[in-house]
Amino acid sequence: MCHIFASTDPALFAPVTRSVRIAGVVTSIRLEALFWSRLDEIAASQQMPTGRFLSTLHDEVVELRGEIGNFASLLRVICSRHAEARAEAGDRRDSSAA
Repeated sequence: MCHIFASTDPALFAPVTRSVRIAGVVTSIRLEALFWSRLDEIAASQQMPTGRFLSTLHDEVVELRGEIGNFASLLRVICSRHAEARAEAGDRRDSSAA
């Protein structure tokens, strides 16, 4: 079973650093390549460039929750939650088609 995970393409977990402007300040965010791909997809679904999506997300979370301790971790969790929501939506479609 672990072979599925152990054989993962190393390019997917290669660290990638991008510079983005958040709250008017340019900062660097380092995430694995797979997470950047997912964030690009999520941003596109919101009709936004990724940088603007991240800035908007940051501002909304700060407004709702206060300061963000680890934005990179938040982004990874958001990617996971987005994948879960898509899987659940697919399960509902499959159930209604049966």
